[in-house]
Amino acid sequence: MEDAASLVAELWDQYKTTASRDARDRLILHYSPLVKFVAGRVAAGLPQNIEQSDLVSYGMFGLIDAIDKFDLSRGFKFETYAISRIKGAIIDELRSIDWVPRSVRAKARSIERAYSKLENELKRTPDDKEVAVELGLTETELANTMSQISFVGIVALDELLGGGSDRGGGSTVGDTIADTANDPVAKFESQEMRSVLADAINRMPDRERLVLTLYYYEGLTLAEIGSVLGVTESRVCQIHTKAIFQLRGRLQEPVTERGIVT
Repeated sequence: MEDAASLVAELWDQYKTTASRDARDRLILHYSPLVKFVAGRVAAGLPQNIEQSDLVSYGMFGLIDAIDKFDLSRGFKFETYAISRIKGAIIDELRSIDWVPRSVRAKARSIERAYSKLENELKRTPDDKEVAVELGLTETELANTMSQISFVGIVALDELLGGGSDRGGGSTVGDTIADTANDPVAKFESQEMRSVLADAINRMPDRERLVLTLYYYEGLTLAEIGSVLGVTESRVCQIHTKAIFQLRGRLQEPVTERGIVT
């Protein structure tokens, strides 16, 4: 194990010192399993017509970008940094090919606005009946709509904290858990975002909070979460989607209503 770690350290030193193409290629090969891991997690919530092999191809660009830009002097693990970049590359490509139909995007925006409006009015998480009434739907129609758009929500949390489509120009949940101890400004921003996000998640209903925690922080797949909760994978996907809408609504609340002091 130590020999392998030493070899990787030597490759990093060689690449960053001499820009050796061979060292770079060997680093890409060494870290390529990360791409498959991230692609597998993203693919779990996408339609079957999206090939995981395509996601791996998109993610490889993120890995290469991460290797090129990684700063050894900052003192945190490359894997933490790379996973965020790989996921960002995959999501950017999915956005660029517009894999979600416009009608589905429109429904998602309507539900998001309804959650945000009701959160502000009721000062609590609205139930399904209240959301359905706000949208002029029956509860059955709302459930069917949620099922229709459930796969959209899997990448939504990665977009949630971002300021744009450029993966280098915004913050994601992954960024909030990276080690930024050597950058005081980044550390402050990360701590502040963690506080806001934790507050929003902690005020969510138990099941939605558990799904977000297991998926984003414990790394479980949707099927594994279904086994934990005793429900189907599709049901977990629906719960995840509902949780994302609730979380978006909470993060759109005025700062004073979240209980965060500025």
